[in-house]
Amino acid sequence: MSCFTGLSKSTGLYKTNRPVVIPYKTLIQLDASSSVPVYVQISEQFRRLIQAGTLGAGHKLPGTRRLADLLAVHRQTVVAAYDEGLAQGWLESRPGSGTYVAGHVPEVHPQSLGAPTAVRTPTEQPGYSFETNPVLARPLLTNQAGLHLDDGFPDSRLAPMAELSRAYRSYFRWGNPQQHFGYGDTKGHPLLRNQLSLYLNDTRGLHTTPDNILITRGSIMGLYLTSQVLLRPGDVVATGETTWAGAVMNVQQAGATIRTVPVDQHGLDVVALAELCDKQRTMGHPIRLVFVTPHHHYPTTVTLRADRRVQLLQLAVDYGFAVLEDDYDYDFHYLSRPILPLASADQRGMVVYVGSLTKSVAPAFRIGYVVAPTALIDELARLRRIIDRQGDPMLEFAVAHLFKTGEMQRHFRKALRTYHARRDRFCELLYNELADVIHFTKPDGGMAVWATFKPTIDPEALARRAGELGLFIANGLTHNPPGRLLNGTRLGFASSTEDELEQSVSMLKKALKTF
Repeated sequence: MSCFTGLSKSTGLYKTNRPVVIPYKTLIQLDASSSVPVYVQISEQFRRLIQAGTLGAGHKLPGTRRLADLLAVHRQTVVAAYDEGLAQGWLESRPGSGTYVAGHVPEVHPQSLGAPTAVRTPTEQPGYSFETNPVLARPLLTNQAGLHLDDGFPDSRLAPMAELSRAYRSYFRWGNPQQHFGYGDTKGHPLLRNQLSLYLNDTRGLHTTPDNILITRGSIMGLYLTSQVLLRPGDVVATGETTWAGAVMNVQQAGATIRTVPVDQHGLDVVALAELCDKQRTMGHPIRLVFVTPHHHYPTTVTLRADRRVQLLQLAVDYGFAVLEDDYDYDFHYLSRPILPLASADQRGMVVYVGSLTKSVAPAFRIGYVVAPTALIDELARLRRIIDRQGDPMLEFAVAHLFKTGEMQRHFRKALRTYHARRDRFCELLYNELADVIHFTKPDGGMAVWATFKPTIDPEALARRAGELGLFIANGLTHNPPGRLLNGTRLGFASSTEDELEQSVSMLKKALKTF
């Protein structure tokens, strides 16, 4: 039975058996400038009125001619709108009677207007509850426009773009298109895994096959997968008092507890680590994993001394923990041949080696890798499959092609010479211009200087002041261990030319005069 009793010509309202009227002319607002067809606008607004309970199940809608008059549109537009509502299931047609709101639409009870309630914007806040994890609240670093002394990013202007473009084009000409554009190996493109295996064995002294390598979207994905597979809630992970916040986040997200040991000018204190291992084993909570960046410790850039490397590997065997080695910038060492990774001396399968081309080429190229025994690689690939079915086969093929032709190796040599010169010039500028307020040690490698300021300087306020002058520097707060203020930050030099570094130091000097 219809709820409507008739149309008021003066108001354009339909009266119902209930003490309400439906002001279609007011409720349905049309936008002639919109790219959405008018009939779709009408249909969508009917749907919203039904979902809000304004139009209940069984309500009879006005005839197409009457609604067309009210909305000042062509009758066929209303016919199309009703047809759309019928097709979507919100409306139903009763032969000889008219068009109605579908009878199966559940009754909606509008919220009482008596008591004020908080306004909820569904595009901002959901109507259901969920827990936020404070562990994940970490500032997002991005490449800054203009002058910057960043965290230690590569200079994307040096990336082999022309060579990469040619390699991309070759992907479309090579082999079977169905194979190219279908699903691939979760572990990564076979050509890249093969080329990386050869490259890592040659430059890092590893002993891998392609089966020991999982290609990831950057090293952070490798850390996440490894943490999720190796760690369980309640496990204990050891790392340096200063360490990379991204690794800590992954460990805590897996439910593990962090324990720290000191870091000095020779890297992680392995004697303190041995004492911690003894303590944790006595307590019944042995160390499960140790996270290290031995080549250039993050954030301080110091290198783990050779004798400590040997001791760390022996501790891993003695106490049965895994070593997660993040070798984020191995390709850039300026004094001589770099010290080989821990993984190169691992005879017992204790090391999970994580690296990335992101720092070597450009952050936009999301290619990282995990090197580990095949049993772990297989399990990491199974977990990766439910997160990210596969990587980017075209990018992986193109990068593999650059390794195969030697273009990538030439890029590394060119970038190494360029960054070496920039490091020397930057450190010279810091010595000459800011030695009275900044303390640092010239790094043997990497793409950033660890700088500490004299006690009267607040790095957070300094970062704000530098930003006002047009220079980006990080405030260093993420590097502070709990309860300690290091009063320092990383000043990246690799992504700036020597002229830009001179301007940056001049601007930093100006900002420091505030203190």
